[in-house]
Amino acid sequence: MEEYFGENKTGCCPEFIPSALDGKTVELKKRKFIKGHITSVFHIPLNFGSVMGKLCKAAMDAKAVPKQPLWLSDEKSMWGSEVYFAVEKEVPGIENVELSGTFLTKVFEGEYKEVRNWVKQMQEYAKGKKKEIRKMYFFYTSCPKCAKAYGKNYVVIFAQV
Repeated sequence: MEEYFGENKTGCCPEFIPSALDGKTVELKKRKFIKGHITSVFHIPLNFGSVMGKLCKAAMDAKAVPKQPLWLSDEKSMWGSEVYFAVEKEVPGIENVELSGTFLTKVFEGEYKEVRNWVKQMQEYAKGKKKEIRKMYFFYTSCPKCAKAYGKNYVVIFAQV
């Protein structure tokens, strides 16, 4: 994957470069992640910040944060999701997993309420590529504070095909 984050102007989340992941095919081969569980109510996360903080701290303490961070959310039910935080090596004291596969990626911009439309667009995109989606992951590229600072709220759907 080409670099999809640019300059960090906020001191929190770096600026996302949408062209780096829009309309791409990405191969993950035994990509290392640490995993956390998000509690949700009707897909609205209740503890996203605290879970991401725990995963980030664990990765930083282990000196395992990659140059280009990646976190993928598996919105498996309206009551919770699994979040995968990419790491460079195994991190002690937390669940370590590997993801492999081929993924189509599309970048979307807007409010979270548009996710249903984005999913439909992703399904049409995959259909146009003659691919069947096995699973979708969501990459929320910045926190709400940074999305406001940058003036854009980007979400990338990684569709495993």
